[in-house]
Amino acid sequence: MPETELEVRGKDFAGEDLSAETFERTAFLDCDLSEVRSSGCTWVDCTFTNCRFNASSHDGAAFTNCSFRRCNFFDATFTGCKLVGSTFDRCEFGLFTVERGNWSFVSLSGADLRKAELAGVVLREADLAGAQLQEATLHGVDLSGAWMHGADLSGADLRGSDLSAVDPRTTPLAHAVIDADQAVVLATALGLVVV
Repeated sequence: MPETELEVRGKDFAGEDLSAETFERTAFLDCDLSEVRSSGCTWVDCTFTNCRFNASSHDGAAFTNCSFRRCNFFDATFTGCKLVGSTFDRCEFGLFTVERGNWSFVSLSGADLRKAELAGVVLREADLAGAQLQEATLHGVDLSGAWMHGADLSGADLRGSDLSAVDPRTTPLAHAVIDADQAVVLATALGLVVV
């Protein structure tokens, strides 16, 4: 977790517009950020513990090297955001939506992302080990170099995503929707020769 210098405890930010604001090395504890709008907001080396982001909207915001622990992201939307190096631990993601943005090196290990919607997101070298992605939508997602061991992609719509890091021997893919190019990638990963 990042080392913080300021603590904000129990603050109600619900419905506030935090656009263009900057927070650095701040620990947020038991805060309500429901329905917050944070267009262009910057959060650097911040920690969030037991915080609610329900129905919040983040457009072009940056959460760089931040830590989220036991936070709720029900119906939260991230559009064109940068979360490089951030970690999520025991968070809830119901109706979670991410469009575009850079989430490289993010840790979502063991996250329950069932039915989440991700489109055009860069998740390069992200930790998705053990993540529950059943029936999730991952369109055009860059998963190159991602750690996928034990992740479950059953029933997920993966069309257009980079699946080069997916090992079909250790990652359940039953009923997942893929395109022809992805089928070749997965067949090759199984040692098959495609002609």
